Amino acid sequence: MKLPKGKIPAETLKKTVFRHLGAERKEVLLGPSLGEDGSVVKIGEEILISAMDPITGTSERIGWLAVHINANDVATFGVQPTFFSSCILLPENSSGETVEEISRQIDEAAKDLDIAVIGGHSEVTPDLERPIIVGCAMGVTREGRYVTSGGSKPNDKLILTKGAGIEGTAILASEAYHQLKKKIDEHILESAVKFYDKISVVKDAILAFNVGGVNAMHDPTEGGVAGGIHEMADAANLGVKVFEDRIPMAKETVEICDFFNIDPLQLISSGALLISADPQSADEILKELRDNKIHAAIIGEFLENPKDRLLISAEGTIKKLIRPVSDHLWTALERCDVKI
Repeated sequence: MKLPKGKIPAETLKKTVFRHLGAERKEVLLGPSLGEDGSVVKIGEEILISAMDPITGTSERIGWLAVHINANDVATFGVQPTFFSSCILLPENSSGETVEEISRQIDEAAKDLDIAVIGGHSEVTPDLERPIIVGCAMGVTREGRYVTSGGSKPNDKLILTKGAGIEGTAILASEAYHQLKKKIDEHILESAVKFYDKISVVKDAILAFNVGGVNAMHDPTEGGVAGGIHEMADAANLGVKVFEDRIPMAKETVEICDFFNIDPLQLISSGALLISADPQSADEILKELRDNKIHAAIIGEFLENPKDRLLISAEGTIKKLIRPVSDHLWTALERCDVKI
């Protein structure tokens, strides 16, 4: 069976990847699991959180993105990321200037988040069309001072920060700028390119966690908000209902998605954060986020029956929450008249 572009489907992960995990060790408190952003390992009295992600769908600010995307995954545990390493793969004919630019971007992003770059690997790789970076971020905490993606409980409120499709909006505005400007006002496109600056959720996650009442967090990357919600529900073995008209969505995202005829709920959404919160704490979490100038909204709640994955329209129509097969970024890039 030919696999779709992007993340390996959940069924393939369960049937193949998760069956080959090496030796069992008692230090591993959380290993590879559906919907989880990283791993949890106990080392002495401390807990190590680690996460790994590649940057593959863009060449724009690739080093900067590698740090932030991986730092986000650690932060969703409620833990401050502190260390980063990377594997940088470069196409043939790459120049020293390319290495310098990527390294500078990594350095800038890491300093912004107070993260130390502790190692990695760099090479020129045959048959590669553009640079790829695989990053790994880590953070250290104590027992009981973290959450996972799978900690949601029935009746928990589902909070979304910022909005849907943030990273996808920035990527498409950058990579297809000249194509998009034929139909979309340049002021909107210039604003959309700046969505890269919204991609960190480290502040969002730490603020929310410190309020209390957070049972789970997850950043919706590939597969967008729809995919991220399914991943949280999968990890907790719960259902969920989502109110479509409560999902924040920027005008820039809507116009770009309309141009490419793609679904913003299935567009890569790094920069948004999904929070599953105890109902008694949800409003306090919202207030803390908003007081720190982070837009957030309650968009739904978790349900006991894992078969109930519902999307409710503004008119009250109930339909199934779509589970993305492949991120709509790939669909849009295939429709671009530029090669990235």
